Amino acid sequence: MITTIGHDRRVEVEQIIQLFFDLHSDYEAVSELRGGVLHCAVTRGDKTARAEYPVPSGADKKTFADCVKKSVFLACRKISDMPAPWGISTGIRPAKTARIMLDEGSSDEEILKFMTDEYWTEPDRAALSLEVAKRERTLLQGLSPKAVSLYIGVPFCPTRCAYCSFVSQALSHNNKFMLPYVDACEKEIYRTAELVAQKGRVPVSVYFGGGTPTALPPEQLRRLIMAVKSAFDMSAVLEFTVEAGRPDTFTPEMTDMLAKSGVTRISINPQTMHQCTLDAIGRRHSAEDVVRAFELARGSGISSINADLIVGLPGETPDMVRETLEKILALRPEAVTVHTMYMKRAARLKTDFEKYRFATDVNEMMAMCREYMKNYGANPYYMYKQKNTLGNLENVGFALPGHECLYNIYIMEEIHTIVAMGAGASSKTVRGDRIERFFNPKEAGDYVNRLDEVLRRKELMSEQL
Repeated sequence: MITTIGHDRRVEVEQIIQLFFDLHSDYEAVSELRGGVLHCAVTRGDKTARAEYPVPSGADKKTFADCVKKSVFLACRKISDMPAPWGISTGIRPAKTARIMLDEGSSDEEILKFMTDEYWTEPDRAALSLEVAKRERTLLQGLSPKAVSLYIGVPFCPTRCAYCSFVSQALSHNNKFMLPYVDACEKEIYRTAELVAQKGRVPVSVYFGGGTPTALPPEQLRRLIMAVKSAFDMSAVLEFTVEAGRPDTFTPEMTDMLAKSGVTRISINPQTMHQCTLDAIGRRHSAEDVVRAFELARGSGISSINADLIVGLPGETPDMVRETLEKILALRPEAVTVHTMYMKRAARLKTDFEKYRFATDVNEMMAMCREYMKNYGANPYYMYKQKNTLGNLENVGFALPGHECLYNIYIMEEIHTIVAMGAGASSKTVRGDRIERFFNPKEAGDYVNRLDEVLRRKELMSEQL
C-alpha cells in the first residue's frame, strides 16, 4: 500500500518500490512532504526503514519528482539487498538522457557526472548509456521528417514459452484463427498504405514481429510480406526484418520464401544453447535446430542475422552462459541482442520468479556478454529496460558495424513515427514533442471480429501523420 501526504507523486513512489520489491507483496510505503523535506517510511514484513531528502527551493516538477524517488530509494536500500545499478532512472530508455544532452552540446564528462550525481546511476551503466547514445545519434543522421517505419504483428507461436507475456497464441490451440487473421491483416495493410500515401509519408524500415511470424505456413506469411511490398512505396526502405524467433519454424521452404521475398534481416532466437534449459522453459526445439537454422539462412543469402539470448534463465550459471556465447558466436551472427531475464504476471514462471529474482551472478553474466561482444567486434547500439528484471538490469542490442537494426533505434528513441498493423500492434505518431498511440486488439480472434473498428482507428491515426 502506498500513501502520499502533501504531494501527489504516487507513481514515482511506486516506480522505486518496484525496483526493490514485488508490488504484489505485503509492503507499506508512506511519502510525506513536510517543511520542504520529503520523509519516507517503507515497511516490509517486520522491517521498517525511514529516509529523508530535501527539496531544493524553487524546484520544478521534474526535480521534485526526482526528490520523491530519492527519498524512497534511500529508505528501500536500508531493508533490501536488491541491486539498483540504474539508480532512480526508472524509464525504459536509459540512453535517452545521454542522447538529449549530446544534442544540447554537453561533454562526455558532463553527461557522466549528471547521470551518476543526479540519477545515482552506477558509472559503468552511465558509460554504457553514453556509448549507445553516440552510436544512435550517428545512425539517426539524415532521417527524413517524412519517414515512417512499419510494424506487422503476427500473434502466433508454435507453443508458449514459460517466461512469455507477449501477445501470442499457440497455433496448436488456435489454428482456426490463422487464415481469418491473415485475411484481416492483409486488408489492414492495404488500407493503411492508402492513408500513409495520402499524407506523403514513406516507409524506411519494415519489421515483422510477434509472436513468431515464421509460425505461419510459408505461403501465408508470404501473403503478408507481399501485401506490404505491393501496397507501400518501398523505394526508401533500408531494411526488411522478419523475426524467425523459434528455430523449429525455420524450414527450407520458409528460408527460400523469405530470401525470394526480399527480406534482408532475420532474428533467430535460441535464448540459450543448453537443452535442459530449453526444455524447462517450454521452447520445444533443440540446440541443433539453432545451428540448422543458421545454416539454412546462410545458404539462402539473407545478409543479416540477429540472435536473441537471455541471461538469468532458471538454473543457468555463468559458465553455461559462456558456453552459449561461444556456440552462438561460432555461427557468426551479425547481431546479438542480450536480454536480462524478466517476468510479468502473465508468464507461467511468475510464481517462481521471486525465488531467483535476487540472483547475484546475473551481473557477472551481463558483464561477460559485453566483453565477448567487444572482442567479437560488435558494438552496443540500442538498449532498453523492463520492470521485474533480475538485478534490475538492462537489455542490450549489439551489432557488427553496418548491421544495426534501425527499427529498434527508431522505436526506442521515440523521434520517429511507427505505423503498426496486426493484432496487438501499437502505432506511435511523433510530431515534435507530441506522441500519440493507437492500439489494435490484442487477441487474434478479437482483431478479426473488430476489423472495421481497427480500420476506423487507422483513419484517426492518419490525421496525426
